[in-house]
Amino acid sequence: CDAHWRKQFSTKQTSSQSLLVCVAMVHYPDEIEYSDKYQDSSYEYRHVLLPKNIAKEMMRLTSGRRLLEEREWRNLGVQQSRGWEHYEIHRPEPHILLFRRLLGTDPNTGRVPDAIRGGA
Repeated sequence: CDAHWRKQFSTKQTSSQSLLVCVAMVHYPDEIEYSDKYQDSSYEYRHVLLPKNIAKEMMRLTSGRRLLEEREWRNLGVQQSRGWEHYEIHRPEPHILLFRRLLGTDPNTGRVPDAIRGGA
């Protein structure tokens, strides 16, 4: 079970069987939650979970149809070092923001060295 899913279990009876049904419930944290960073050969990633009230504000801004600009996600209260980009909308759970930045990005300036930029 993923950390941001809660599972609700119930038993339903059919004519001759008992079935266990698992229903995934969306988990909205009480405050903004940040994942640990993870990476592949080009990028480091993290995801950010928004509380319900902030997720509603984000949906008001974007209608779930576009990525947030840095100014927008910072205005929603997301706090992280420089260079992160909101790169994908996670359709099943739009309150989970997916961020990435090129490996080697300076977290103070958000700048990527030219040698790294050309390889990604």
